[in-house]
Amino acid sequence: MLEHIPTQQELIALVGEPLFDVWAALCSAIDESYDMDRQWANGGKAWEYECKYRRGGKTLCALYARESCVGFMVIFGKDERTQFEADRDTYSEETKRAYDEARTYRDGKWVMFEPSDTSLIKDFMRLLAIKRKPNALQK
Repeated sequence: MLEHIPTQQELIALVGEPLFDVWAALCSAIDESYDMDRQWANGGKAWEYECKYRRGGKTLCALYARESCVGFMVIFGKDERTQFEADRDTYSEETKRAYDEARTYRDGKWVMFEPSDTSLIKDFMRLLAIKRKPNALQK
């Protein structure tokens, strides 16, 4: 856990306004569909910040921030990979490429995206729905 959660201004200074808009749009889409806790942490060697969406001890996804870059990661278990692969033709080429290039570890396939705009958010939300059905109360 971080002692200091970055402010909107600090994130904008780190990633830049256009990428902060991507970050904010993605967070908004996740918040509209999922009732989750956000856990902020140090981003390790490669990232400045990590923001995990978690509930009940399970992580849905994580967002990452570093200078001039944002990341979005989803980890797929075996059954989730099967589900993605059954529908893979309905995803964008960029999503399929990121999935294909991701490393598979014993605990799952770690798929990292570095979006530069909001064009993949629909794909991202479909990927999250594979992991967990949306559970937020629709307004």
